[in-house]
Amino acid sequence: MAKKQKYPHLIGSSWTARQTTWGWRHFQVVNRKQEGKWVFVEMVASCDPQVRFWLNAQQLQERELWSPGWLPLEVIKAQENQ
Repeated sequence: MAKKQKYPHLIGSSWTARQTTWGWRHFQVVNRKQEGKWVFVEMVASCDPQVRFWLNAQQLQERELWSPGWLPLEVIKAQENQ
């Protein structure tokens, strides 16, 4: 029996970086790879497909770094002021 894949639902998901990352805040997961017990996702900026980087998928669970979905800038700023 094949091992259960960690984070299979991430491909195609959208994320907002809590701080500007590579000049952008809105990203989408376009690829995933597993290396041993670690899972990595390839993130692509929604406004600039040339901006790509790999990220440990566990970091997406850290709400001080990433929020699921694409949040408007007003919402991000309001959350920072709380």
